[in-house]
Amino acid sequence: MNKASIKGVFIVILIALMGVLVACSESATGDGKKKLEVITEAAYAPFEYMDGDQIVGFDIDFIDTVMKEAGYDYEVKNIGWDPLFAEIQGERADIGISAITINEDRKQTYDFSVPYFESTNMILVPEGSDIQGAEDLKGKVVAVQNGTTGQAAVETLFGTNHEDIKKFENNVLAIMELVKGGADAVVADNTVVIEYVKNNPDKKLKAIKDPNSFDSEFYGLMFPKDSELKKDFDKAIKAVIEDGTYSKLYKEWFGEEPDLKALKAQLNK
Repeated sequence: MNKASIKGVFIVILIALMGVLVACSESATGDGKKKLEVITEAAYAPFEYMDGDQIVGFDIDFIDTVMKEAGYDYEVKNIGWDPLFAEIQGERADIGISAITINEDRKQTYDFSVPYFESTNMILVPEGSDIQGAEDLKGKVVAVQNGTTGQAAVETLFGTNHEDIKKFENNVLAIMELVKGGADAVVADNTVVIEYVKNNPDKKLKAIKDPNSFDSEFYGLMFPKDSELKKDFDKAIKAVIEDGTYSKLYKEWFGEEPDLKALKAQLNK
């Protein structure tokens, strides 16, 4: 075989390999859409938590449902709360989901989907505590997860960086501090507090509502600023809420039908 023939063979092989790589790339995402990286902090039961080596929870099932509706392949990684925000801001991940409250401060740096969950903060205290509402927290030591709306709610009462506020990396550690007597109360999202009381009766804790002090909050998917994905996921979230898929998923995780009135009002803004 002469040099020209050998060169021709190599060109044919190279073209064939390029075709295989393109085909593999397209088949990996089904229809040519890129595979998305979703990040979370899996220490926030029942929304996201570790079950052995698997990330599970309401948020995890929800994002799976929405991904199917939107037509994307994806993978979820557990990276922690603070790193989650840094990775999304740096555009090193596509979507953050971790019971993330949409608020005006965060919207300066990130884009959010339409809301998919209504929540409010609650107070977790030992049975027999004299704390009956948010005003009773004054003069007490309160544990919170750093960087959450629970922290913000307590700082509204106490002042920023008050010595009676103990900040932790996650709510599990905050609740452990309460259980061992290092704090008088924890302030966190209602579903987290309620689930902990229900699943840990031996800890003898109770959950306290205070709607006069804690307003409703809404969770959303978090994207890098100006993400082109927002449009697709807004549409997908609305679809799974409207067709009843969301209500079915909610009931599986929380044992009751969701009250969708406030959530749907947010969707239509």
